[in-house]
Amino acid sequence: MRIRIINRNSHGTFNLTKLLYMVIHPNSPILFKNGSKMKNRFMLAPLTNQQSHDNGQLSDDEFEWLTMRAKGGFGLVMTCASHVQEVGKGFKGQLGIFSDDLMHGHKRLTTQIKAYDSLAVIQLHHAGMRSPIEVIKQKAVCPSNSEKHNARALTLEEVYKLRDDFISAAVRAQKCGYDGVEVHGAHGYILTQFLSSKINKRQDKYGGSLENRARIIFEILHGIRAKCGPSFLVGIRLSPERFGMKLSEIKTISQQLIDSGNIDFLDLSLWDCFKTPEEQPSSGLSLLEHVLQLNFKNVKLTVAGNIRTGNDVQTILNAGVDFVTIGRSGILHYNFPEKVIADPNFEPIEKPVSRAYLKSQGLSETFIEYMTRWEGFVEK
Repeated sequence: MRIRIINRNSHGTFNLTKLLYMVIHPNSPILFKNGSKMKNRFMLAPLTNQQSHDNGQLSDDEFEWLTMRAKGGFGLVMTCASHVQEVGKGFKGQLGIFSDDLMHGHKRLTTQIKAYDSLAVIQLHHAGMRSPIEVIKQKAVCPSNSEKHNARALTLEEVYKLRDDFISAAVRAQKCGYDGVEVHGAHGYILTQFLSSKINKRQDKYGGSLENRARIIFEILHGIRAKCGPSFLVGIRLSPERFGMKLSEIKTISQQLIDSGNIDFLDLSLWDCFKTPEEQPSSGLSLLEHVLQLNFKNVKLTVAGNIRTGNDVQTILNAGVDFVTIGRSGILHYNFPEKVIADPNFEPIEKPVSRAYLKSQGLSETFIEYMTRWEGFVEK
């Protein structure tokens, strides 16, 4: 049951604006339509951290970071964005899934995550025009030429290859023991670049109308379902704003993806769940309320964006979201789910935090250094 709520009050907490008929406990399990069972309502967000090896191999640091979150009670542990082509690498030290040579590390990772009764899911990614030339040592690729990003347009054959490499990466992930995959269609990476009418200027069947711009996403998801079967967990991440995205178009695409039967969950990165939408600021609805207008049928919904405390978690679940995606609080507390389940009013440690503290939470020196980019997060 999905129940409309809410807005932040002046104290930064949430108030419900209508009576709740059902309270979802964060420790209650979820059964996905593919048959996968998630023990609670907490998913670790796919977080960039730059701590794997430059050839895409899993590092001990990345292994420690992710398995520690499984140990800390996350019902679903999502890897960082993992590139499906070498040319799609988005950052130094990225975990890759583009080659069979990388499978040993993934098998080690999935075995340990699942040992803690957590679902192991890998996020499939390609940075497109956001691949830095100093990282990939060649010109980045994009649906269309982008002088600003020094990126060249993909040929039609390369679009087909991109689609097939996403599908092959999912097959590879399944062989490595992952319970499922999430296709990264958000945050300005290559699938967002296809979706964006501002970026995608193609004149073929992958450009122009919304149907054409979204075509590659539907083909990838259809291919994954066909190759990996009905029992493999499949999700997609989308963002309804920024990077040329329009809320109305993302709502249309989201409903079509739900109706297609090829996804088990929809992951919407909202940046701030309760902000006023940019496209329809006078609608009287928050961004989350717009999302909740969709007919989810048997597809599960998770959202990310300013979910920091135990009270935030409960409010999001009571709004009708199936499970929460946790980023910052999962960095600050490896066992954030356990903390919230034990204390519904739990609030994370105040920031900034020391390097020693982050080290105690399973972050490597490389990850900690990356976190210094987040203003006010790490003590100077």
